[in-house]
Amino acid sequence: MNILFIMYDQLRADYLSCAGHPTIRTPNMDRLAARGVRFSRAYCQSPVCGASRMSFYTGRYVSSHGASWNGYPLKVGEMTLGDHLRPLGMGTWLVGKTHMEADLPGMERLGIARDGIIGARLAECGFDVWARDDGLWAEGPAGFYDQRRSPYNEYLKSKGYASENPWHDNANAADVDGEIASGFLMQNAVYPAHIREEDSETPWLTSEAMKFIEAQGDAPWLCHLSYIKPHWPYIVPAPYHDMYGTDDIVPAVKSDCERQDPHPVYKAFMQGQIGRGFSREEVRQAVIPAYMGLIAQCDDQLGRLLDWLEETGRDKDTVLVLTSDHGDYLGDHWLGEKDLFHDASARIPMIVVDPRAEADATRGTVCDAPVEAIDLAPSFVEWAGGAPAGHILEGHSLLPCLRGESPERRDYVVSEYDYSGHGAGVAMGLPPKDCRLFMVATKEWKLMHAEGGFRPMLFDLVNDPDELVDLGDSPDHAQEIEAMYDRLFEWARRMSQRTAISDTQILARRGGAMRRGILLGLYGDEGTPDELLSKYRGPAGPLPG
Repeated sequence: MNILFIMYDQLRADYLSCAGHPTIRTPNMDRLAARGVRFSRAYCQSPVCGASRMSFYTGRYVSSHGASWNGYPLKVGEMTLGDHLRPLGMGTWLVGKTHMEADLPGMERLGIARDGIIGARLAECGFDVWARDDGLWAEGPAGFYDQRRSPYNEYLKSKGYASENPWHDNANAADVDGEIASGFLMQNAVYPAHIREEDSETPWLTSEAMKFIEAQGDAPWLCHLSYIKPHWPYIVPAPYHDMYGTDDIVPAVKSDCERQDPHPVYKAFMQGQIGRGFSREEVRQAVIPAYMGLIAQCDDQLGRLLDWLEETGRDKDTVLVLTSDHGDYLGDHWLGEKDLFHDASARIPMIVVDPRAEADATRGTVCDAPVEAIDLAPSFVEWAGGAPAGHILEGHSLLPCLRGESPERRDYVVSEYDYSGHGAGVAMGLPPKDCRLFMVATKEWKLMHAEGGFRPMLFDLVNDPDELVDLGDSPDHAQEIEAMYDRLFEWARRMSQRTAISDTQILARRGGAMRRGILLGLYGDEGTPDELLSKYRGPAGPLPG
């Protein structure tokens, strides 16, 4: 089987019509859900791009791989999808975004040149690159946010766009009375982006993916088609810019009680610039229709891709996975962006279509088992015909769910967030070691633990599914808090760093030391088998000289 691993950036789990959104229309995402399984309780390992993606690509929790925020390098030595799949004969390729920062000091320490094949893969999350573009070509007085060359910018220039940075001036800005209206200013979300729709980022990446697939022979491949949208800047070309209006906006999930004596970390995020901005209704009214338009464009391009796969017959030998790296608050809980663990941020869409007959019984179903982003990596290994390395990959394969079998169920999911580089940590005056958050969630409860001596946050997901009432300081819920901390402590005790040797290898070694001459604790009258003593018996030779 081939694997088409599609990721959208910042796509909320509930902004699909098949997930119950009352006004958005996503017929092609729904089309995938009808052909496969939609996992309704999937969570990312961290609600920020870089850390979340590194967990997808390593199959490991954030505290295992260590790349805990945007721009934090993935250290040399971490195994990625390519390391697991290439020995099984499956090429592993990137089309789009990774948000990965290479561990250049680590590569230099080991004498690994970046321009060699090993160095190139280490610098690109283990992928071979068809086209990498992280889609963040912002430029300020200190220069560009991303120092690499943008293939998308080069593409636009080849199409005749004259700007030095058409990613911003055309794809992510509007033309208002002959002046650039930047998409970074959310008031401009109501305008159409100053670009032909077919030249915008989402169609460009779809075309690149089709070119990649067309160029492959019979050898199996994984293609990580990683879209840049619907991530901000919230601006979209016509006709998508006015496809949705203010009547299509779902009311914000928020309550005044959330602002009454809030958790100190939550308060810091609410009081930040992003939280203050998205607490304004005019911001939501400008941004959300554009966000929905970006999703509509993503859905149309997915339809274009699905039609092409069917026309070429590749739909019959290709597993399709649709997911996102995290969600987007969009004003819920008085917040914007992502960063904390409410479902608007930490829960992600996940749809999996396996074209094989073994998956026929589950087509069109919804699985409510708790699922984590790291579950995809062992699933990919099994689709490639291998056995997941359980001492390295920390997730559970999804294949039993697709076959209608009882999966290896977990009782809870975990997500982590290192906000040491975020303004909230600065505002609170915390050292980096205390800027760490952990979420543990079951079907009934969600707990957030904050380092630094703070109380927890606790939500009753049965009676308060919108997560509006924080019970973290309620003495009546001490038992539930203790039970959730027990789960978090169990998770923290996992074996996560012994990755160079498996349990199977350890079991095979047991008792082997005696056969290699290490005889400890023997007095001499235990009746030790002669075989084990054979090298230590015989005539004693004379001393030299």
